[in-house]
Amino acid sequence: MPEMTATTDLSSRYYVREHHPENGTLLGFWIYLMSDCLIFACLFATYAVLGRNFAGAPSGAELFDLPLVALNTAFLLLSSITYGFGMLSAYAKKQRAAIGWLVLTGLLGAAFLFLELYEFSHLIHEGYGPQRSGFLTAFFALVGTHGLHVTFGIVWLVTLLFQVGKHGLTPENIRRLSCLSMFWHFLDVVWIGVFTFVYLMGVLP
Repeated sequence: MPEMTATTDLSSRYYVREHHPENGTLLGFWIYLMSDCLIFACLFATYAVLGRNFAGAPSGAELFDLPLVALNTAFLLLSSITYGFGMLSAYAKKQRAAIGWLVLTGLLGAAFLFLELYEFSHLIHEGYGPQRSGFLTAFFALVGTHGLHVTFGIVWLVTLLFQVGKHGLTPENIRRLSCLSMFWHFLDVVWIGVFTFVYLMGVLP
């Protein structure tokens, strides 16, 4: 009877492994990213429609602090580079180096969020909140949604740092880090679109 139980247990593990392939997680995450692309496509389309509806309020050329936004962009792009170095260290099984690069990534992401919140609070303090005009509604919706994604990414990153610190660079943790890597680089691509379409084109007359 014990032998039968052991055999059944091994068969169950084999069955689960066969029906949950290692690349299944990555495939599922790609599908999630595609759905996120649709969300941001809708937000970009909304901004394209409402971006010139100022309702007597100042335009982007009068409101945007382009040097500040450029600095914020640099923070996020640098965080993508540091995450790349973190993944290289993870694949090389250099745990301390990987953790160090990932911590730096989180700090750069936090700096990005700080400047974004500063921009939002400054606009609201000046009386230019999302209810002021269609332009500002679309702006806060698009940029704010991206900021929420970055916040979620930082929470996810901190969780994985604890996992790596406790269990090491196991195949499961490397797979999770790979999923977060795709998510983080996706946010960089979206922000390049925001920076170009919202801020750079917004300061044009």
